[in-house]
Amino acid sequence: MTNELQIPEPHKQMIAAQWPDRALNPEQKKYLEGFFAGMQAQGISFAGAVTTASVEDSAPLIFEERVKREEHPLDSYYRLTDNAAFNKAPDKEETFRFKWNGLFYLTPVKDAFMARLRIPGGQLRTFQLREIAQVAKQLTTGYVQITTRANFQIRLIQPKDAPEVLRRIQSVGLHTRGAGADNIRNITANPTAGVDPHELVDVTPYCNDLAQFILAHREFYDLPRKFNIALDGGGLIGSIEDTNDIGVRAVRVNENSMGIAPGIYFRMKLGGATGHKAFARDLGVLISPDQVVKVILAAVRVFIANGNRTDRKKARLKHLLDTWTLDQYLVEMEKLLAASLIRAPLDADGKSFLHESEMASTVAHSHIGAFPQKQTGYHYIGVAMPVGQISPDQLLRLADLADNYGSGEVRLTVWQNLVLPHIPEAYVETVKKALVKMGFHWKQSNLSSGVVACTGNAYCKYAATNTKAHALEIIKKLEKRITLDQPINIHVTGCPHSCAQHYMGDIGLLGAKVNRAGESIEGYHVFVGGGFAASRSIGRQVFQGIPFDEVIDLLEKMLKAYLRHRTSGETFQQFTARHDLNALQTLFCQDV
Repeated sequence: MTNELQIPEPHKQMIAAQWPDRALNPEQKKYLEGFFAGMQAQGISFAGAVTTASVEDSAPLIFEERVKREEHPLDSYYRLTDNAAFNKAPDKEETFRFKWNGLFYLTPVKDAFMARLRIPGGQLRTFQLREIAQVAKQLTTGYVQITTRANFQIRLIQPKDAPEVLRRIQSVGLHTRGAGADNIRNITANPTAGVDPHELVDVTPYCNDLAQFILAHREFYDLPRKFNIALDGGGLIGSIEDTNDIGVRAVRVNENSMGIAPGIYFRMKLGGATGHKAFARDLGVLISPDQVVKVILAAVRVFIANGNRTDRKKARLKHLLDTWTLDQYLVEMEKLLAASLIRAPLDADGKSFLHESEMASTVAHSHIGAFPQKQTGYHYIGVAMPVGQISPDQLLRLADLADNYGSGEVRLTVWQNLVLPHIPEAYVETVKKALVKMGFHWKQSNLSSGVVACTGNAYCKYAATNTKAHALEIIKKLEKRITLDQPINIHVTGCPHSCAQHYMGDIGLLGAKVNRAGESIEGYHVFVGGGFAASRSIGRQVFQGIPFDEVIDLLEKMLKAYLRHRTSGETFQQFTARHDLNALQTLFCQDV
């Protein structure tokens, strides 16, 4: 037998069409040679076989899959540099390809790029923070925002500057690769991992291992659609793991009669996509920490092989699980793992006698404020920054604070704010004062600390409304008009993509164009009753098409109606859950 793989020509073509950029390794070649030799020995001919490739070739590929087949977007960097030489805007195909390098062309809103970074677990060192600030100052208009995936976005990068932005980001150990399109987005985790005394396990090592594995293997840069992963080790500030395609959460398994060794394990949930009104569902298994990265990767690979590549609107993992059972998905994962996972299904109430039930945080908006660490004598401080907007100068001053009073580390959160860890107890008050002086705060507010907003139409072509400006106006006016004794979350998103996850807010605002006297103006559909973690629920739409100039008055009426008619200790979510929509509309529209 020669060194050339001895398989029939039609099947060579099929393999080349399916995996145009992948060479078979020796083990795969040996397996296929044996397979086809065995089939031929049985008298089975392949000459007239109809291959998968011939079937696919007869049907046109959708735009995104065709572009990826013609040239893998990671091989398109030369296009970026060619365009930079002439400060040339990308064409339609290049716009899609450049997302693999974390660059998003903002036309028609702006003729420039936005760069999205990859910051596993949201953990940064101050030298990285300083370089991001300098890049924003020197190569952009200085607009920086913290995203709902504990990440940074910097905006308005000219095509001529795009390669330099990428180079400088990578020079400090960060990446933009795979930050958009059909890739695994920034991996999120508890922002206080390793310092929170309430956590069960520090997920930082697993988060970093997973991020590095994805970065190094090209197979994870051709998914059917975007993909989110979160790891939660417990603690006061969660990762909202059940809103992700894959979410794992640590549990402590007690002594039991099932032969499962007591200790810390992870439970896995699949199919979260709150923009599609879906929380992730428990897979019914326990995963040991030393296996969690392998199991997550197996779950991703099953999606890569079986996700929908013909309809972008039905291409998320959630949609695959609309047609597959969780057991079917688990079986496919175990085939890849060549091992069985520990079965541990939850009961009808979502609980298990094997481990302690989820303990909801008793701290209002626990991502804001000063809290003692597990390391004696140190605190972490959650810093409030409304809707995640931050300037380069503020980034530099935060870096100074972290260096002078902390450990040179900053953590981003999914709530569009950040945490300064390892502050010695003696310096906590000093840091608090410095934060206030630079325009931020450390003190939790039952209203403003829970406001989240997406980018909005100032920079995003999909958004119908200026969400960040509107959210800031909501905070400013409602803080003066009403005092709450219970925390509330208000999520302001500009379009149905729901980057600000309006379905999971106590109050969710979905941007829309509203017709008033023949004129199209900015407004919102209003949702109530959303929640997450132990209070997870999909919000219900209670009002439609409210012009923004009427929204703040409406929100005031809604919150005052809640304060008047609630039962003792009742949260806003609980209050809305015990009323139907007609009753809520009546209560909310009463005169104040």
